[in-house]
Amino acid sequence: MDLRIFTEPQQGADYDTLLTVAKATEDLGFDAFFRSDHYLKMGDVTGAPGPTDAWITLAGLARETSRIKLGTLVSPATFRLPGPLAITVAQVDAMAGPGRVELGLGTGWFGDEHTAYGIPFPDKRFGLLEEQLEIITGLWNTPDGETYSFKGEHYTLSDSPALPKPVTEPHPPIVIGGGGPKRTPRLAARYAAEYNTSFRSFEDSERLFGTVRDAVAANGRAPESMTYSAALVACVGRDEAEYARRAAAIGREPAELRENGLAGTPAEVVDKLGRYIGIGTQRVYLQILALSDLDHLELIANDVMRQL
Repeated sequence: MDLRIFTEPQQGADYDTLLTVAKATEDLGFDAFFRSDHYLKMGDVTGAPGPTDAWITLAGLARETSRIKLGTLVSPATFRLPGPLAITVAQVDAMAGPGRVELGLGTGWFGDEHTAYGIPFPDKRFGLLEEQLEIITGLWNTPDGETYSFKGEHYTLSDSPALPKPVTEPHPPIVIGGGGPKRTPRLAARYAAEYNTSFRSFEDSERLFGTVRDAVAANGRAPESMTYSAALVACVGRDEAEYARRAAAIGREPAELRENGLAGTPAEVVDKLGRYIGIGTQRVYLQILALSDLDHLELIANDVMRQL
């Protein structure tokens, strides 16, 4: 199982803080550093110093790290036009080197961040996501020297040179998540290298993985061509006192966090990860909310990851 570090910078983190966490992620042997793509805080935090753009952040980290994979979980389709997003991701892919950049893409859900920064937020957004996936992969897959055109309900492209091309072949992996029973599995089976469940129960993840496996089979794909992942809040302590202190630091009750996150002692967390492995989870994103607590990352690397 791969363990990835997942951050929520909109809660209050500047680029230097993210760089420190990303370098620790790399030095400690984790597989990847991912970040959310949001422009507004959530909950009772200051949000200072304010939002950082996800893809500008990843561009900087691409040049300041050498091994870890980098990506978003997930970029809203409402934030960016598909053509410029294809250019952006291809450029960050080139800055990082082959095989290091991944694009998580979703419909977007947080209306307040849209109104706060003047971003349109239509009621129906699934069509935006579907067309963006077709356009982005279409641009990346267009052979050199040929042009790409598309006409849909939401976007029209005419004779695009479909440049630049990513350096990762055939293109950076796409991550799709969500709990829809039909449309999301269909899109994942068509476009995604990875399907993710975020902050869902063990039972919900097992059920959703099953719907995507069925869609992958119906699409004629090899079963092993899809990676199944989960994202959960991580909060680990060497003993109960340290665990309780870390839970309090992120404003969570220890009992609730044990139920809904990857929380407790290292032994408890390893046991829960074993249950996720049992339903076919191949990758887990550890949501780290206290970014200044680098000892937390070191504990997880030494006492959890090494047991996997």
